[in-house]
Amino acid sequence: MKAIILAGGFGTRLRPLSCTRPKLLFPLANQPILDWTVKALAENGVDTVVLAVNYMAEAIVRHMGASKYGVSIIYSREERPLGTGGPIKRAEHILGRDEPFLAMNGDVVCEVDYRRMVEYHTDREAVATVALVEVERPERFGVAQLDEEDRIIRFVEKPKPEAAPSRLVNAGIYTLSPEIFDYIPPGRPVSIEREVFPRLAERGLLYGYKISGPWIDIGVPEDYLKANAIMLDKVAKEPVIGEASEVEAEVVAPTVLGAAVKVGRDSVVGPYVSVGDGVVIGRGCRIENSVIFPGAFIGDFTSIRNAIVGENAVLGRWVKVEGTSIIGDYVNVSDNVTITSGVSICPSKSVSESILKPGRVL
Repeated sequence: MKAIILAGGFGTRLRPLSCTRPKLLFPLANQPILDWTVKALAENGVDTVVLAVNYMAEAIVRHMGASKYGVSIIYSREERPLGTGGPIKRAEHILGRDEPFLAMNGDVVCEVDYRRMVEYHTDREAVATVALVEVERPERFGVAQLDEEDRIIRFVEKPKPEAAPSRLVNAGIYTLSPEIFDYIPPGRPVSIEREVFPRLAERGLLYGYKISGPWIDIGVPEDYLKANAIMLDKVAKEPVIGEASEVEAEVVAPTVLGAAVKVGRDSVVGPYVSVGDGVVIGRGCRIENSVIFPGAFIGDFTSIRNAIVGENAVLGRWVKVEGTSIIGDYVNVSDNVTITSGVSICPSKSVSESILKPGRVL
């Protein structure tokens, strides 16, 4: 079985974080998002993955190579972004017309029984089957209206709460039959959700497959941190400390420390913290519900809560970083600075004064 992963680019609010890696290589519990996805596909019988890449494609190619987790990886490169349908049409010669295949947005974290979804799709002779997940606030998404046989009649985009036909929304994961290629025009950007699925719905060829369990579309810092917490719950019920690390502090599970990490005495790291390789954390620090990218330096008595710290960033002594803030790669924050909630500091900036209002530092 084959699958195509749409690599895409950054979510708008995560764009300031990294100048060296695409979002699919952001770590969750110290493993890139893309690794989690490919590993799950391999466990469900997928033997070939097509990666539709454009933004920072070379970084993805270097990381994934020609195979990983027993799965062959083929790259379909786009000179310009082709939406969600265009990459599927472009990869037709790789995906072939022999059997159904999976397609998915690369920045979705969820638990799906892919084998069962393909069986469900095949049994109904569908052209497309959309994974649907129930959410508390469907007004943020495209909401599916189903008939009694779970055919999707239509999607209602971002309805008012009282007008939503259900709480089932498009999870960004599809099973597609080869006939889908006949519905996607070649050579231009295509939205499969807006241009293709409505035509299939009119013909009764579009079905919904309900999934349960955690589902997160990683586009904003809050969701990235939630996804990190989900993965930490899976792999770090006890603290995980990498090789050659020197830890004199308390590490509270679920937390993962990478290789060659140093943490000074009287610090507390965790719960729900991922710390990349080579990070240095001083003494008397407090870090919780955060992601620290590799190579960062965090000075003594610094506090980080519900935040993201980029690669090789330097935070001085007595720094305070508050909720859903982003400290980009190679940022330098001086001693005694406070970064309030909702602040994004773009890579390589120097910050010498506190930032007490949400916003972006360019």
